[in-house]
Amino acid sequence: MRRSLRLRRWQKEALDRFEATARRDFLAVATPGAGKTTFALTAAVRDLGRHPHRRLMVVAPTQHLKHQWADAASSFGLHLEPEWGSSDPFPHDMHGVVVTYQQVAAQPRPLRGPSDDAFVVLDEVHHAGTERAWGDGVFQAFELAAHRLSLSGTPFRSDQNPIPFVAYDFEEAVADYTYGYGEALADGGVVRPVFFPRINGQMEWSTPEGDIVSATFDDHLDRTLSSQRLRTALSPDGEWLPTVLDQAHTQLVRLRETHPDAGGLVIAMDVEHARSIQKLLKAHQGVEAVVATSDDPLASEKIGEFAASRDPWIVAVRMVSEGVDVPRLRVGVYATNTVTELFFRQAVGRLVRWSGALRRQKAFMFIPDDWRLRTFATQIAEQRTHSLKRREQEGQQDPVDLLDTLPPDGEDQLSLFAAISATAVVDHDPSSIFDDHHPEDLVHDPALDDFTLEIELSPPPPRAGGGESGTTLTVSRTQQKRELRGANTDRVRMLTHLTGLTPEVINGQLNREVGIRSIAEATVRDLERRLRAADKWIDRA
Repeated sequence: MRRSLRLRRWQKEALDRFEATARRDFLAVATPGAGKTTFALTAAVRDLGRHPHRRLMVVAPTQHLKHQWADAASSFGLHLEPEWGSSDPFPHDMHGVVVTYQQVAAQPRPLRGPSDDAFVVLDEVHHAGTERAWGDGVFQAFELAAHRLSLSGTPFRSDQNPIPFVAYDFEEAVADYTYGYGEALADGGVVRPVFFPRINGQMEWSTPEGDIVSATFDDHLDRTLSSQRLRTALSPDGEWLPTVLDQAHTQLVRLRETHPDAGGLVIAMDVEHARSIQKLLKAHQGVEAVVATSDDPLASEKIGEFAASRDPWIVAVRMVSEGVDVPRLRVGVYATNTVTELFFRQAVGRLVRWSGALRRQKAFMFIPDDWRLRTFATQIAEQRTHSLKRREQEGQQDPVDLLDTLPPDGEDQLSLFAAISATAVVDHDPSSIFDDHHPEDLVHDPALDDFTLEIELSPPPPRAGGGESGTTLTVSRTQQKRELRGANTDRVRMLTHLTGLTPEVINGQLNREVGIRSIAEATVRDLERRLRAADKWIDRA
């Protein structure tokens, strides 16, 4: 049974170009929130429909994104295993697996065989250039793939570590298809216009050499002192950070008048800093912010719960910096000392995804008025201004005062110093920030969504071992396995209590009864049979 899928114009154009390309490698660069996942899965399901025995393999930056990809794939009828490990047999009841770049770098060889003639998606492929070993691992693992579809939310450079399967021109990655933030804004209903309230301040600190320095963000400092000034402003013990959090919360409250579940994101420097920000939000705004940091094994679950809730704030270090889908985020506070353009654009990308039927969906990223961040924001603001002006009749839009531009610089090295004080100085009229009728505005009429195009999708090839309950539209095979594994674990605990046998003995006996070596290789049908065997054993005990 065939079904149709509505694609945005850029997705259809990129799909046509991908399918017309004779080369095995294709790089699509599309602004965060534009729908790269839908494009990639559409390409994959069409290819697997033509090649029923081909596997699908997805490489994602984080553990959280592995599950996000698996969930998205299930809506296309594709079953991906996000819990697969290199020591596990390849799941023959699934269309493929989702792994992280770190997994690939650690053990690329177990992936080389399964990826032979496979369809491989490399999500946010610039991560493969993070370390030389990561790029080497990606090349070794996926050299034999039939197709390698690379995705990125922003253009990137080769730097020190060129990324395999990506073409370069003077160290700049050459994309086969590009869909920028400006184009997405001009299309309407794809991404939100983002505004950048910049907060100045008076900072004072002691340098490692013992000198006392006092400066605002307007003062011209060298790179080292600029980094010290930024870290001083971000200190939770000063007045600058609480003031900015107050302003951001005020903006969020205003947005929640028309968008009740709108959320805010604070990006912190490190885990300790994130905890301090959580305390500030509790003390000043009376809200209990969610904290998601990489040292917390439940971080992915917390992000998922926050995305589905109406909680106002989440504080993160890097967990929500890229790819994580929380469409209700509309206010951000850039409270980190990471000053690379790539990370800044990734952070802003968390706020841009258009959601629901709201006709106005402006987003706001509050930033320190540091000249490096100001430069990055200027580049985005210029795209925003140009694109929104195209949607207005000539001469009807007021001129906009863009941010001052200064030459960009790289990320600074951290240095030891002591923050003494930091006071925020609000240079701009708050009404220009909070006014819902800002001259730069995007009012979207959903009735005008005539740019979406329909294509027909063949069903993906079936996979054996679907189980008695099959796979419904609401429960993916991945979710079925997760629930059945949990139920099997509960039965083993019960049998341990009833029989006095060790879990190892009980697991071994149950595996032998259903003819598997380990629960990791079990299909849905195997897990259901194993569960029935355990229930019979419990009845006998």
